[in-house]
Amino acid sequence: MESFSLNSAKSFIGKHVNLHLKDGSVIINVHLRNIKKGNFGKGNFVEYIPYKNRKLTSISIRCVAWAEMLNPNLMDFAS
Repeated sequence: MESFSLNSAKSFIGKHVNLHLKDGSVIINVHLRNIKKGNFGKGNFVEYIPYKNRKLTSISIRCVAWAEMLNPNLMDFAS
């Protein structure tokens, strides 16, 4: 399996995914919004918004092991 990198993160921008972290935890059902550089040009961060929440949050790309794209047909996004 390919590790999560800047190039693979770009392919998920604008999509709903589950983020699987390297420590074994999972951040479920988030909408990836943007990629930004860290302070002083160190590291890259993925900005995401959790489902039914308006707060923008970010996590380092180095902490993410892989992303699983969700099927929007199985979820109710209208409510």
